[in-house]
Amino acid sequence: MIIRIVDAFTDRPFAGNPAGVLLLDAFPEDVWMQHVAREVNHAETAFAHPLPEGGAADWALRWFTPTTEVDMCGHATLATAHVLHTTGATEGPVRFATRSGLLVATPHPDGSITLDFPTAPLTEEPVPHAITEALGVRPVSAHDTGDAIGDLLVELADEQAVRDLAPDLAALARGSRRGVIATALAEDPAAGYDFVSRCFFPNVGIDEDPVTGSAHTALAPFWAARTGRDDLTGLQASARTGLVRVGLRGERTLLTGHAVTVVEGELHA
Repeated sequence: MIIRIVDAFTDRPFAGNPAGVLLLDAFPEDVWMQHVAREVNHAETAFAHPLPEGGAADWALRWFTPTTEVDMCGHATLATAHVLHTTGATEGPVRFATRSGLLVATPHPDGSITLDFPTAPLTEEPVPHAITEALGVRPVSAHDTGDAIGDLLVELADEQAVRDLAPDLAALARGSRRGVIATALAEDPAAGYDFVSRCFFPNVGIDEDPVTGSAHTALAPFWAARTGRDDLTGLQASARTGLVRVGLRGERTLLTGHAVTVVEGELHA
């Protein structure tokens, strides 16, 4: 079978967030998919197979980190939609049946793809002392992102504070469920983005995720409330970096970005 590595939320190779993508006839055993995800060793590997025509969804989709299956993944969904469209496996919008419900990916003439995801519910809570200790800086505020995401979103004082983070990952794992989304307003909106973020998910085997689509379903309502704008662009300030255009539409959030296939080969296991 063909396995592909796709860089998502970027328009050039070796940036954005890499994901493994396998198109199958049906889902094999979970343990096999977990072994493949561990072998690929990227933040997520996506497994998809076509569904019968006439149903609510076109493809079934699941995502695995190197250590566990997850309920939602934006960049691996974008990568899968990119593979489906560039290989001619599908045309137009594609509907995915997932553990997070029905997710739709719509291609555009410029090569970008828009994902329609549920908006994460945000609940403000006191900043946990353990998170302050793990980050080495006290956040301005903290918000729970709900069960589907499972992260703690923390606002820092400024963009440089986000860029300078060097967290104690072991302590961060003890103080959070999946991990932490750190964010701040952009210092210079003329630079082409409105806010920055970095994402650390030690509890699912990802020390720092390069670009996190699911996190932006929480970042979109967070920054929309503070800026008064529903359409924004986020820069994830990891070493690889990536841009995510977000559009808050009430209970749904639109995530738009490009993707690039960088590896295509045969899986012999």
